[in-house]
Amino acid sequence: MNTKLLFLVSIIAILLAACGSSQQAVYESAVTGYADEAIYAEAPAAEPARIDQDTFGNSGASESSERIVVKNASLEIVVDSPDASMQSISNMAEEMGGFVVSANLYQTRTSDGQEVPRASITIRIPAEKLDEALAKIEAESDRLPINKNINSQDVTSEYTDLESRLTNLEAAETQLVEIMESANRTEDVLNVFDQLTQVRGQIEVLKGQMQYIENSAKLSAISVELIPNEVIQPISIGGWEPVGVIKDAIQYLIWALQGLVNIAIWVVLFILPIVLIIGLPLFLIIRGVRNRRRKAEEKAAEGGQESP
Repeated sequence: MNTKLLFLVSIIAILLAACGSSQQAVYESAVTGYADEAIYAEAPAAEPARIDQDTFGNSGASESSERIVVKNASLEIVVDSPDASMQSISNMAEEMGGFVVSANLYQTRTSDGQEVPRASITIRIPAEKLDEALAKIEAESDRLPINKNINSQDVTSEYTDLESRLTNLEAAETQLVEIMESANRTEDVLNVFDQLTQVRGQIEVLKGQMQYIENSAKLSAISVELIPNEVIQPISIGGWEPVGVIKDAIQYLIWALQGLVNIAIWVVLFILPIVLIIGLPLFLIIRGVRNRRRKAEEKAAEGGQESP
């Protein structure tokens, strides 16, 4: 009995060691590109971010099941009042069932030394409302965004791998419980209990990692940089705006180049064909007349030499 018990414990220990050696690598791959874990502490406690099995399937799910995708976005927009826009975006996030991760309002200076407010805010909203949230944020400005970036990451394989490992560990836990219940010696019980403690610890870690991925897939992060209008205003010196002069000079240069190109097109496509059609026959006629005249002169010269 003791030999069989030790053999089973040894086999399970080897399997757990193999499982644990690759566990950290899977976790690092799964969470790459996500936000810090601290942001989830601010999520409403009334709505735990769980993923339905019908949506993501289980370890035996077919390849046709829905993918697990993490979507995040970032924006830079120009607004009249950064502090008011920051508050508006914060209220929008709460109305959509999300929350504010961070918000920062600070003072900056324009090129002429004027001090103006500038803000940045990061929010998390339900992933299915990402497009709606982006449209509302862009509506805060009367201009197109200076920068807009939306990125998606498919984490289905990482989630499935973690789920499979969890299934294996739970099966090992059940076996260890059965072995411990059938053990007679105190030494055997303690050895199995030690293995069981390690397995349960790894199970909790895997569950935390899966929960982390689920939260990241259900809540999209949007980072917004709110730039005041004054920062992008053209430089003005005593009523003279160098930027405006440069713009006019470039515009006139473009017009001049367009004129030259237009002339070249007219010459190649209109004037040159007419010159060829009219000029070529005239050239051939004139050349023929000259050749006949030259031959006549040569004959006359030869006749004058023979007469003496």
